[in-house]
Amino acid sequence: MTLPAPPEQALPAPFDRPGELPSRRLARIAGIFMVITFISIPALLLYDQVLHHTNFVLGAGGGDASVYVGALFEILTLIAGIGMAVTLYPVLRRQSESLALGYVTVRVVESCLIAVGIVSLLAVVTLRKDLAGLAGTDHASLILSGRSLVAVHDATFLLGPAFCAAIGSGLILGYLMLRSGLVPRRFAQFGMFGGSLALITALLVLFGAYTQSSGASFILTLPEAVWELSLGIYLIVKGFKPSQVLHDDGRHTGVDGPLIPVLAAPEVVAAS
Repeated sequence: MTLPAPPEQALPAPFDRPGELPSRRLARIAGIFMVITFISIPALLLYDQVLHHTNFVLGAGGGDASVYVGALFEILTLIAGIGMAVTLYPVLRRQSESLALGYVTVRVVESCLIAVGIVSLLAVVTLRKDLAGLAGTDHASLILSGRSLVAVHDATFLLGPAFCAAIGSGLILGYLMLRSGLVPRRFAQFGMFGGSLALITALLVLFGAYTQSSGASFILTLPEAVWELSLGIYLIVKGFKPSQVLHDDGRHTGVDGPLIPVLAAPEVVAAS
């Protein structure tokens, strides 16, 4: 006759809980965070006056409000960048804890650099409001101070969204997605390819081959941007592919809570 499994051997069924799986929810949240990071793109247009007009700090023209809005967009970007890394960490650590921690670290460093860039441009606006137009103000010194702060922003933009994005979102995240099988293999390989190109162009900009706003830099950075945006959309729409790292086993059970419970144990069959 057929005997049921002993109580200590009974395991939960894979879909015995109502609602979506925790892994699907994590993927959706991470994808939303990734898409939000692209809100920083309009910030470059909003920063046009302060970045490219030398006399901005002297009070020439408007532009204060646009700088504030651009700063807000970048604040949302840095929050979303850290949010995505932290959201993915419980999943990625199952593939490689050291690389998953490295990805979170790179994202935090990138966000800190973005924050420094925001502060530098807000400081230009403060100089403009406090000193421009005052009697006795040395315009040459004020312009020099303003351009110095803009140069700090440009450096943080190179080290943050260029180098850190290439290394973190391109190479590290692409590799983890490739090895874990959480996204299609070709898709993850494209991410690593885009990260490699972005790293190359960042190095070329660093050594003065061309500027970061040049056409060559845009072309070489575009695959990385496509990878990040398409990954966010993929995670929102489809979630993770079925992967061994999503299933609980003796090594992963209880580490971060169940992502996909283990399969139910087969019934024990014994002869009567």
